[in-house]
Amino acid sequence: MFVPKWLLAVGGVIFLALAVWTWLLANGRNPLPFPDGGSRIFAAASPEAKTAIVDVLARNGLRERFRVDTDGVLRSILFDGTIINWSAPGVTRRLRGATSAIGLVADDPLRQAEDAAAVLKSHGFSADVVQDADPGVPVVFVLTDAMPGTALNFRPHVIHMPRPPKPTPTPTP
Repeated sequence: MFVPKWLLAVGGVIFLALAVWTWLLANGRNPLPFPDGGSRIFAAASPEAKTAIVDVLARNGLRERFRVDTDGVLRSILFDGTIINWSAPGVTRRLRGATSAIGLVADDPLRQAEDAAAVLKSHGFSADVVQDADPGVPVVFVLTDAMPGTALNFRPHVIHMPRPPKPTPTPTP
């Protein structure tokens, strides 16, 4: 039976790609943005503290996947979806001191945040919806006394998030 060489080459490339992807999955390093199960966001005390925490996590097997820095927030997104943030004082002020969050993927972030606020209120807690805490990033927060210092955030799937603008460099004295 004759099998063209090009067909063998294509089959080999597909096999190799699947083998690499399987290895990456087995090692907790899925290269694809699927599935997007949301995120758990933890705050660092300063940009230097964020760098140190990310270094400690990397040395213990939880590596940084990529960074999404804006003028208001420095973000290190790890391979398991955990985010280590440092937020500028203005962002923290707009979120009334909430520095950590549980991030949830939402088709309609505003509607789902409003629904969550209604549920929390029906259970007797306060809940306020905050938009544009970090301008240009389509994340809607729910601030509630049910989780002091922590917010719920609703955002589109990672593939629908805009690329943030390059942060403005801080002049060095």
